[in-house]
Amino acid sequence: MADQATFVEDTEPFMDSLYSTALRLTGNRADAEDLVQETYLRAYRSYESFETGTNLRAWLFRILTNAHINRYRARQRRPEETELEDIEDLYLYRRIRPENHHGQSAEDQLMDYFSEAEVVKAVEALPDAYRMAVLLADVEGFSYKEIAEILDIPVGTVMSRLHRGRKSLQKELYEFAASRGLTASPANATHSVN
Repeated sequence: MADQATFVEDTEPFMDSLYSTALRLTGNRADAEDLVQETYLRAYRSYESFETGTNLRAWLFRILTNAHINRYRARQRRPEETELEDIEDLYLYRRIRPENHHGQSAEDQLMDYFSEAEVVKAVEALPDAYRMAVLLADVEGFSYKEIAEILDIPVGTVMSRLHRGRKSLQKELYEFAASRGLTASPANATHSVN
């Protein structure tokens, strides 16, 4: 059992990571801040039930994920709302444009052709379940087992969602590259992503 007196000290190192994930999930700062605040409130209320020595980071991310899912379901019952925010708020990756491509992998060279907005658009187009798995694995660096615990699903489902989410991203980005003439031919598009 964890001691609530140490809650702030124990959980503060995870705040930035939780906020960046919340920002990616919600798409705007205000909702991300609300989601993190709700996560910390829920975590504080149930901190005494947290088992010391287990993965605190994964526990917090599970609370964040559940809070996001609950908000998403509630929002589905409301009329649609639209936020107009600067696209900067949605950046997933910081890109560094090297003067030359020596020493870069093929993936890094290809990513130089995409803007952050295009990558964000592709990620946001993913169904929520795939997006969560991709963000938790590829952005936050959680293991399959940790993602399974956070999302409360079997590890096999995590692997399936990651595979499908990544394939969908690959297809979306390939189609964008093809529209810019960065691929060999549109006829090969269906073969390379299936």
